[in-house]
Amino acid sequence: MIPLSVPNISGNEWKYVKECLDTNWVSSVGSYVDLFEKKVAEFCGSPYAVAISNGTSALHIGLLLAGVQENDLVILPDITFVASANSITYVGAKPLFIDIDANTWQMDMDLLEEFLRNNTETKNNACYYTHSGNRIAAIMPVHVLGNMCDMDRLMQLANEFHLAVVEDATEGLGSYYKGRHAGTFGIGCLSFNGNKIITTGGGGMVLTADAKLAKKAKHITTQAKADPDEYYHDEIGYNYRLVNILAAMGVAQMEQLPGFIARKKEIVSKYNEQLLKIGGVGNQQVTPHVNSNHWLYTIKVPQQRQLRKFLQQQGIEARPFWVPMNRLPAFAGNLYYHHKDVAGSVYESCISLPCSTGITDKEIDEGNWVSKEIL
Repeated sequence: MIPLSVPNISGNEWKYVKECLDTNWVSSVGSYVDLFEKKVAEFCGSPYAVAISNGTSALHIGLLLAGVQENDLVILPDITFVASANSITYVGAKPLFIDIDANTWQMDMDLLEEFLRNNTETKNNACYYTHSGNRIAAIMPVHVLGNMCDMDRLMQLANEFHLAVVEDATEGLGSYYKGRHAGTFGIGCLSFNGNKIITTGGGGMVLTADAKLAKKAKHITTQAKADPDEYYHDEIGYNYRLVNILAAMGVAQMEQLPGFIARKKEIVSKYNEQLLKIGGVGNQQVTPHVNSNHWLYTIKVPQQRQLRKFLQQQGIEARPFWVPMNRLPAFAGNLYYHHKDVAGSVYESCISLPCSTGITDKEIDEGNWVSKEIL
């Protein structure tokens, strides 16, 4: 079996984890947590980084830091992993879905601006959906597959309409827009799940330029414990802190990140060289302003389900794109703003191919050969 995307454990992971085990520093307090936060902050160019138990929890905390409240609306693209929409419900708010661009598969900026100008009103420095009166508190751009939308335009609209920005950069570690790292435009949220470009098994990170928000994030993710001795908690808190033993693994992974990114770009180049010659095959477009980490290699093909089944029979793991959020039972009644349902067509035709950083060129060639056979 050639797997889709698996961890590359080839550095100091064993050494650093063993140190945690040898010293008994395995829980949420330890030097590796601080070091991991420091390394991620420095790499991303973020003044502050707060380690979190996973990417979904990071999104939850990000929304709380942004001031999103019950019955608010939060704008996000219709194509994303479900955690983006789920996290919005955790704070009692409701997702408001915008269709995606047919080329980049990111939130469609033209549709976003059209929606905001035609369906909202601004009063007292807040934006309201005119048809229901609900406040639109925030916008959540999702850097799908490591790509990024026009962040200049998104930030301009967010500022004009008084929307907080909570970036779902869970797939965007190592991606940049005009030289600025994903997750540093608003409150950024990263993920270190097993299939991400680096992994701690689980784990996430909140990025912010605001010292007060960073302090608040650390406070509420440690159960809002306000006294070093007494079990006194001054607000609702969460058990969301990353543990030292996983942070140790993250430090080792960060040491290898530049090489991982370089390998991802080689994989994309090798796949594109062969697959894009085949009629009917398309891929995600990256605009000149974006430097993508190319986290997961995904193509558009007419026979997506047939191809996926065939690849699996040949021992090649492949997966479909996420089901659009508006098609899921939990969000079927939510507003979905679109003209052509591009998200639906992308979902129906996309398939992700093996692209682990440890994949060999021979395995990539095998994947290309099998793809040609069915296409």
